[in-house]
Amino acid sequence: MREFDGQHVVVTGATGGLGARVVERLLDGGATVYVPMIEAEAPTRAPFGHERLHAATSVAADDEAAITAFYAGLPRLDASIHLVGGFSMAPLLETRLSDLEHLFGLNVKSCFLCCREAVRAMRRSGQAGRIVNVAARPALESPGPSMVAYTTPKSAVVGLTRAVSAEVAPEGIFVNAIAPSIIDTPANRAAMPDADHASWPTPAQIAETITYLASRANHLTSGAVVPVYGRT
Repeated sequence: MREFDGQHVVVTGATGGLGARVVERLLDGGATVYVPMIEAEAPTRAPFGHERLHAATSVAADDEAAITAFYAGLPRLDASIHLVGGFSMAPLLETRLSDLEHLFGLNVKSCFLCCREAVRAMRRSGQAGRIVNVAARPALESPGPSMVAYTTPKSAVVGLTRAVSAEVAPEGIFVNAIAPSIIDTPANRAAMPDADHASWPTPAQIAETITYLASRANHLTSGAVVPVYGRT
């Protein structure tokens, strides 16, 4: 029996490189996967033709009404994985309030809304579910320069994860986050051509950690922020 057989899982941010690997891993594990997105047409990098993959369009990351309706329409929910986010960097004096607000919306508002509605859906369907968020290494360690607008919301994701976990872990809903550093993607290789790319974790490797935390094999861990740095 595969570890996700019969389970229903939400993945936000499934159109990205990491999201596509997570979706593939869940489908291989037997899950039925639901993907909210803004795009009118599903991109091709994830297996959107799969019979157990259901895309819902016109669901913006910080649209409260759309996210609430999306989760309310699920037949049941066993796990919810929140990969939507954004990144930018600039020196403090060149960072506008709108820059911070934009990243706060992508990284924190989306995470909060999805956590809230995932808990509501899990309670409705009577599932002792799993939730996985995405923080970042700078939220756990001293960040480098020009990272104020990124580190601030990712630090909020850490606090949100721990606070939600404290509230719902007693009923069997486990909430955790991963904290990536630099992921081995074509864009990052192009931006840092001289780096030691072999030391970076791949999307497939990070997907293994995410899907473990989202699975029923995770009997004990909640409120954790798990580093997935590779050898960097």
